[in-house]
Amino acid sequence: MSRFDRIYKIHDLLRNAHHPVAMRVFMDELEASRNTVTRDFEFLRDSLGAPLEYCREGNGHRYAKDLPVFELPGFWMNPAELYALLACEQLLESVHPGLITNRLAPLKDRIRRLLGETGHDAERISERIQIQPLQTRTTAHQIFDPVAEAMLTGRQLTFHYSARSGPGNKYRRVHPQRLLHYRSNWYLLAKCTDSQALRLFSLDRITHPQADTLAAESLDTSELDDFSSSSFGIFGGTPKGTAKLRFSDHAAQWVAEETWHPDQVGQWQTDGYHLAVPYSDERELIMEVLRYGADVEVLGPEELRQDVAARIRKMASIY
Repeated sequence: MSRFDRIYKIHDLLRNAHHPVAMRVFMDELEASRNTVTRDFEFLRDSLGAPLEYCREGNGHRYAKDLPVFELPGFWMNPAELYALLACEQLLESVHPGLITNRLAPLKDRIRRLLGETGHDAERISERIQIQPLQTRTTAHQIFDPVAEAMLTGRQLTFHYSARSGPGNKYRRVHPQRLLHYRSNWYLLAKCTDSQALRLFSLDRITHPQADTLAAESLDTSELDDFSSSSFGIFGGTPKGTAKLRFSDHAAQWVAEETWHPDQVGQWQTDGYHLAVPYSDERELIMEVLRYGADVEVLGPEELRQDVAARIRKMASIY
């Protein structure tokens, strides 16, 4: 048993006991010698500040009763928790390489040293956990940092934005609300002062961001959730319709186990798997439908069905 595990065990025995705990109990529970347990006691007192004392009347050890309840320091974690932290670091670094490397480096080094004391190999995290983002759009930290700073400090943000839907590089002033990471890319959900409405901005299309000194308006969480979660995909807003899709038995093997939207309705019928999904903007939904080719049919609404059919005809004309 490592020192980490022994310290946790000693702490549990002391805080859960109604009477002083005898040395023999510690030795049996920890499967350790008297000298080892004594050294662990010294570490608890001297390094972690535990109010550990010997009670002569009870012939055992306890936490001093006249002091506040003692808990292990917040960063005193067992190996499983340390591994979880390292795994999170790997995930964050994969989400945006280099974005937080410098900020996490001291924490990462300390975690690795602590894991070394437990006899575990921290390097295995890097070898065993890998994420391969697809179609990632690069966002430099010179863009991400001021956007995140404005959002976290509750200040207005100004920037130039070049939307894919139209030409030009427009100046924007917004009230940042949330940063969203969706399909390997970052988006800013903010209230735009020009439109006086919530808008979604792709960070890779932002230039010259600058946090202002003016306080940003903070919207209710329910309003933000309605915008970002009411409809299918990243293009939020109030649903304007419900897409009704029919998948072949082949595609249904996967689709029936997927969540396209929290409010979706899926049902097996004699002609395949039927899926109903609310949507407000058909662009991303159509791309998702086309991904399944001949294994999916749009049953309605008719406008969505005709839009998909027109795109298929246009694709066929190329070949």
